[in-house]
Amino acid sequence: MKCQVCMQETVLPFHCPFCGGQFCSEHRLPENHACSGIGFARAQRQEQVTAAPTYNSYQYTYSFGGQPFKRKRPVYFSPKELKHISIAALLVVGIGFSIGLYGNAFGSFWFEWTWGMMAVFATLVTASFLAHEIAHKVIAQKRGLWAEFRLTTWGALLTFASVFLPFRLIAPGAMMIGGSPNRDDIVKISVAGPVTNILFCIGVLLGAFLVFPSIYAIPLFFAAYINAFIALFNLIPFGVLDGYKIFSFNKKVWAVMFAVAVALTIVTYLLF
Repeated sequence: MKCQVCMQETVLPFHCPFCGGQFCSEHRLPENHACSGIGFARAQRQEQVTAAPTYNSYQYTYSFGGQPFKRKRPVYFSPKELKHISIAALLVVGIGFSIGLYGNAFGSFWFEWTWGMMAVFATLVTASFLAHEIAHKVIAQKRGLWAEFRLTTWGALLTFASVFLPFRLIAPGAMMIGGSPNRDDIVKISVAGPVTNILFCIGVLLGAFLVFPSIYAIPLFFAAYINAFIALFNLIPFGVLDGYKIFSFNKKVWAVMFAVAVALTIVTYLLF
């Protein structure tokens, strides 16, 4: 991957938690790459209450009386974050409608999507995406860490392109987390996303049975399957996925969650 400042090829780029960019070692600090979140970076550095040296690191541990620093408002959305979340939500809504439109145009399904069905499905898929990301944020901020959603350039572009293409990719951005999380923090933050999708899947599935045989049961069954698949995909123990972090620190929790996600994915696929 190339540094976004000097375009130097970097095997292990540094990820900036304040703007979401990827940089080489020379440009990793917010001051060295015209970081859009430098104001927050400087404010966070000033809030540090320990006297320990920082060694030019933007990873901080807040403490007061030996306890982690907690905000008075544990869940906070900045204006910039709200803008990024709104754009991401619009992209996901577009994906939701495009699935129905594409299915009607090319006969990908055994039924015809109505505008009402597409609206229900798009709403549920968007709510699922937002719930997953915000779940990470809530747990991170309640544990004294900085957490804000940011669009990523390639993720947003690929998600937008997916609206018009046969394949679908929902990855407009991610929750950026800064601070010094311990093992317990990492597991709980990582678990929050997939658990939210599992609970969302079960809730939507129950709703589908309640409205069955209405035509609106169809988008509900499909949305339940999408949530189960999102949970399963994110639990794969690889790369930057939640599953890798959970598997690394608590294999028992990972195994239980993965088994539940597999079961729900199979059941919802068969029902749909």
